[in-house]
Amino acid sequence: MRLSCAACASLALMQASATAYAAAIKIPDNLQPDPSQTMAFEAHAAGVQVYTCTAAKPGEAAPAWSLKAPDAVLSDDHGAKVATHYAGPTWEATDGSKVVGKARASATPSTDAIPWLLLDVKSTAGKGVFSQITAVQRLDTEGGIAPSYGCTAAGIGQEVRVPYQAVYRFYTAK
Repeated sequence: MRLSCAACASLALMQASATAYAAAIKIPDNLQPDPSQTMAFEAHAAGVQVYTCTAAKPGEAAPAWSLKAPDAVLSDDHGAKVATHYAGPTWEATDGSKVVGKARASATPSTDAIPWLLLDVKSTAGKGVFSQITAVQRLDTEGGIAPSYGCTAAGIGQEVRVPYQAVYRFYTAK
């Protein structure tokens, strides 16, 4: 992977801040990446979780909110945008590289926030910071939970955007 000098400097700053943060957070065992992986960098996400009111499925009593997609911006410790996060789940770096994940494990440290996740990588695209990513963690979440009200038969198809924040860690093979 070949990065521009600016991308290299940004990546180095993200790696240094990730190391400091790593000591401050207790991650459940089921969300630990494989020992063959090492953290490449982390970024801080701010955005929304988009939910759609969907019809009741067989056996369900009422319509319910279902996750449509995240819509967030990921930034480094200095507030510089490094990526966007959207349906897939997909992360797209400012250098154009992309990574698509699939949830492997989750934990719910807080009932007031969306779960923490460990995701395996389904695919990558482009040449850049995401081209060698093998796993993704979503940690330290705030908000983002679907509303517990407002999804009724009359509201099928309605969308709500619930603010959330999280820390995402991106891993590569050692």
